[in-house]
Amino acid sequence: MLTPNEDVQKQVRLLIVDDERPNVEMLERVLKAAGYAQLKGITDGRQTLPVYLEYRPDLLILDLKMPHLDGLAVMRQLASRMGPKDDLPILVLTAETDPDAKYAALHAGATDFLTKPFDIAEVLLRIRNLLRTHLLHLELQVQNEHLEERVRERTRTLEEAQTEIIHRLALAAEYRDDMTGEHIRRVGDISALLFEALGKSRIQVELMRLAAQLHDLGKIGIPDQILLKPGRLTVKEIDQMKAHVTIGAKTLSGSRFALLQMAEEIALTHHECWDGTGYLRLKREEIPLTGRVVAVADVFDALTHARPYKQAWPLDQARSQIESLSGKQFDPVVVDSFLSLLDREGPRLLQVDGTPSHSRIPVPFAALPGEGGTQDPDRQRLLVAGSGIRSVSADQWPPFSTGENVRSRVLRELDHLEQLGLLTEDVRAAAVKRGSPMDI
Repeated sequence: MLTPNEDVQKQVRLLIVDDERPNVEMLERVLKAAGYAQLKGITDGRQTLPVYLEYRPDLLILDLKMPHLDGLAVMRQLASRMGPKDDLPILVLTAETDPDAKYAALHAGATDFLTKPFDIAEVLLRIRNLLRTHLLHLELQVQNEHLEERVRERTRTLEEAQTEIIHRLALAAEYRDDMTGEHIRRVGDISALLFEALGKSRIQVELMRLAAQLHDLGKIGIPDQILLKPGRLTVKEIDQMKAHVTIGAKTLSGSRFALLQMAEEIALTHHECWDGTGYLRLKREEIPLTGRVVAVADVFDALTHARPYKQAWPLDQARSQIESLSGKQFDPVVVDSFLSLLDREGPRLLQVDGTPSHSRIPVPFAALPGEGGTQDPDRQRLLVAGSGIRSVSADQWPPFSTGENVRSRVLRELDHLEQLGLLTEDVRAAAVKRGSPMDI
C-alpha cells in the first residue's frame, strides 16, 4: 500500500484491467516510461477481485466494456470486499459517451473517466491527480489513527484517575472505622460478579465494581465519638449511625454521571431488607437491585473475613447463613444467583487482586493478653456470643482469636452486626448473661 513520505512513483501499485491485450501493453509502456515501477495487467475481469486481494493496488485502471464480467460488475465485486478504511481510486476507460453509462459507473464506484481513444498526457495527468488524492487520504487516515490512539490513551488515563478517586474516596470512609481498605474492594468485586451473574451488561458490571465501593461513604459524616465508641451505642447514637446511608446518598446526589448515580442508589439502600425491616423500611422491589446486590456482598464479606478478635467463617457456614436469610433480609432471586456464583467461584470471592487476604484453615485460639496461652472457655464463649449470627448456634461457630483492644473491637462489631441485621437479641442477652463485655 502507498505510504506517506516516500517517492510515490516507485512505491505505488497500479492494476490495469482491459480485455484487449494491446491496450494493457500500451498503458504499461507509457506508465513505465513515466517512472511507475509496480504494474500488473490482466485481460479477464473475473480475475480482478482475487488479484486485488493479493496485490492490493493503489490505483485501478478499468475498462468498462468487457466480456464475462464488465467493469460495473467488477466494481460491485470490489465494493463488497472493501472495508470502511479502504480507499481505491478507479480510473474508468470507456468509449461510451452516454451520460447514463457514466452515471452508472460513478454509482458503482468509479472515481474518474477517460474516453477512448485517450491522450497519453491526459492519462498521466489523471493518474497523478488520483494518486495525490489517494496519498492525502492515507495521510489523513494515519493522522486520524494517531489522534484516536491519543484519545484512547487520554480516556484510559481519565478512567484510571476516576477509579483511583473513587477508591480513595471510599477508603476515606473505611479507614475511619479502623479497617484495612480491602473490604470495600472485595465488596466491589463480589457485587460486580453477582451483577454479571444476574445478566447485566459489561458496562453495568464495571460500574457496579466501582460504585459498590462507596456503599459506606456516609461514615465520613458520623462523629468519631459514635463511629469509634468502645461501648454499646445508645438508641439515639444508633439512629445517628444509621444516618450514614442518607449522608452518603446526599454526598453523591445530583451527579449526571451514571457511576455516581449508581453509587448514590447503593449508599442509600444497601441496609434495606427484603421484608421491609431495613433502615428506610423499603421492601421487595421498592429496593433498587443495586442495593439488594450490595447488601448480600457486604454481609458475605463481613462473615468470611477475619477481624482482630475473630477468625473468618468457612465458606459452607457463610453459605448457609446467606441462604437462611433469603426472603427475609435478602432478595431470593439475588440469593439464588449468589449461591450459584459461590458454588462456581468458591475461594475467588475471598480474594483481593487475586491474593488471598487470609487463610481459610481453622486455627486454634490465640492466647488472650496476659494469660500466657491459657485457654479460658468462659472468655472464649463470651467472644463467640458477642459476635453471634442469627440462625447459627454457638457450638457451630468457628474459633476466634484475639488481638489488641479486644473489648473495643468486640463491642464495635456487635453494633456493626446489628446494623447488618445479623445480631439477635437472644445472642446479645447471652453475652450479657455470661459477663459484661466491658470486663474483657
